[in-house]
Amino acid sequence: MIARLGRGVPEPAAVGLAALVAMAVCAAAIGENPLGLLRALVLGALGDTEGLAFTLYYATDFIFAGLAVAVAYRAGLFNIGVEGQSLVAGVGLALAALASGGAPSWLAILVASLAAMVFGAAWALVPGWLLARRGGHVVITTIMFNFIASALLSWLLVDPMRAQGSMQPETRPFPPGASLLRLDDALVVLGLSPTGSPLNASLALALAAMVAAHVFLFRSRLGFETRVFGASPTAAHYAGVASTRVILIAMGLSGALASGVAINELLGAQNRLILDFSGGAGFVGIAVALLAGNRPLAIAPAALLFGFLYQGGAALGLDYPRVSPQIVTAAQGVMVLLIGGLLGRRR
Repeated sequence: MIARLGRGVPEPAAVGLAALVAMAVCAAAIGENPLGLLRALVLGALGDTEGLAFTLYYATDFIFAGLAVAVAYRAGLFNIGVEGQSLVAGVGLALAALASGGAPSWLAILVASLAAMVFGAAWALVPGWLLARRGGHVVITTIMFNFIASALLSWLLVDPMRAQGSMQPETRPFPPGASLLRLDDALVVLGLSPTGSPLNASLALALAAMVAAHVFLFRSRLGFETRVFGASPTAAHYAGVASTRVILIAMGLSGALASGVAINELLGAQNRLILDFSGGAGFVGIAVALLAGNRPLAIAPAALLFGFLYQGGAALGLDYPRVSPQIVTAAQGVMVLLIGGLLGRRR
């Protein structure tokens, strides 16, 4: 069935169509108009500049997370820890941003972004080192590191990093210069109406990271070694590929890419460090990467599909208050099941 579904149709389009059908069936089951619901979904995500901007904002997170998963997967490493790596990256970003008072805006943003990448990469390197040197299972260690990262962030925000005099688990706002240019800022300068969305310049950074990941994997010697090791560690060993180096570089790059979620959310939207700012984007990135076949240049359309569902599902509540937001979760579940089938077909 999966093969027939995908025959002649791009896989993201086929999977997305199946998700919409699942939502329509759920709507009909509770007595709602399926076509009306799908129309509201599309209009909520793409019907105006605000909806489109929010869709792209969510897709930005998913591009970074999907790239983080894809780069590690190309080395044969299933990195389930992107969520935790983005949280720790947020800590590094916040420390640098809060210390940047008085610095030029470009320098504050650059230092904060680099700090996020370093912290995210360092958090991913620990499971990589455990695998390379101690044989630790990367799936188990990265999952457990998600819990450690969440607990660490909670402790930091209720004690050492919490804003003085505040009862909220968050830091004080970043200095004015430590924030990325938002789409609304540019629209106001041009005399146009703002969208009310947090879409910001990190979308361009995500697209640049996508191209850089493609160049690394398919246009560099180290990327070739990474793919060979992922396809067959035994063959890579006999070809002289250093497994430890490949594992550490792949996991380090994966963690650095995961930091993009923190950059988008904290420098582009929240302007402070808050609890669980990633909103589960690290886990969505797994489905995005698998749907894209772990091909960096295919990450964007897959991420856009999930961003469409997120924004469209949020807008459904206005026109269909009886429809639970969990209908989007059901659609995502169908997508994950189909992605599993497509993975089997690719082999």
